[in-house]
Amino acid sequence: MTASATVRVMSAEEIAASAGGETPFFHWPERRTLFAERQMRLRQLAQGHAMGDFLRFMAELARTQQAALQRFAAVPLPDADALDRAARAGPPPLPAVDWPRDAAWRAELRAMVKDLRGSDLPEGVRAALDAIDRASDDELERQADCLLTGVMQGLNLATAPVIAAALQVYWTHLVLSVQASGEGTARGPLNSPFGRIDDISVCPCCGSRPTASLTRSAGGATGQRYLHCSLCSTQWYVERIKCTHCGSTEHLAYHSLEAADASDEDAAARAAQAAVQAETCDDCGHYLKIMHGDRNPFVDPVADDLATVTLDLLVSEAGRQRHGVNLMLLFGEPEPPPSPGGA
Repeated sequence: MTASATVRVMSAEEIAASAGGETPFFHWPERRTLFAERQMRLRQLAQGHAMGDFLRFMAELARTQQAALQRFAAVPLPDADALDRAARAGPPPLPAVDWPRDAAWRAELRAMVKDLRGSDLPEGVRAALDAIDRASDDELERQADCLLTGVMQGLNLATAPVIAAALQVYWTHLVLSVQASGEGTARGPLNSPFGRIDDISVCPCCGSRPTASLTRSAGGATGQRYLHCSLCSTQWYVERIKCTHCGSTEHLAYHSLEAADASDEDAAARAAQAAVQAETCDDCGHYLKIMHGDRNPFVDPVADDLATVTLDLLVSEAGRQRHGVNLMLLFGEPEPPPSPGGA
């Protein structure tokens, strides 16, 4: 059973004051280390874990993502006019749903599949890789549409993590390339082409939902909270003690997998200091996990989310709906077979 605990967190004003200046709005993914660090964390979490085989496969997938991100070729980017139009209208400049995907993402997907075949894979994974190899370009694009729009009908859940991994690499490459180009209007801090949008619950760069939030420590400040994009890995700042779905600042609670017996002070203390918690909101009924990097510097939003899926199940059983998404582990009903006669 999950455990609730009262956790004292810093207000946005306290964080800014202790930081001695404005809290950075963005933390950008690091091209050289993003997926490599995730790979290491997944291997660490797999040791003795009930889902060890799955986490080790995710580590192999992260390894291929890092290689793909390092070698990714130049692709079309929004020009200065497109960035200016986005700045005036307010939407993300690289929208996951509407951006015209370059064929390079499919080329990298097929290269990643080839790379994975040289790994020690769990039973069933090779069949999923075979399905990707047999799929036409049109079918891969349809699967990508399902993943990026959140439409489960027609989505192949077996191939989804690998296809999603290639899309993550592509969008991370897009964001880093636009950021490096310096084109367009200064929408955000430090003349970045990206900036704040009205909806804090989705990524300002691509409009995708977060996987989780992550607290960071910088200088004398601790507890700065950033949401981690499920697609492009950008992290954007959102104040603590605020629901990431509805923005409410009341009726929030924190739950962990640590046992918190009210009669056991040590257990209650462990629950209050857990590195991974679910932040739930009674106002809208949603939740999102929060990873405390100030408590464990090795936590990774994607890896630690996968390793704590039991927490999702327990919080969901209590009636909470997840706000975020982890493209590496999707749940849903398969598409029903056609009725006799095609009716």
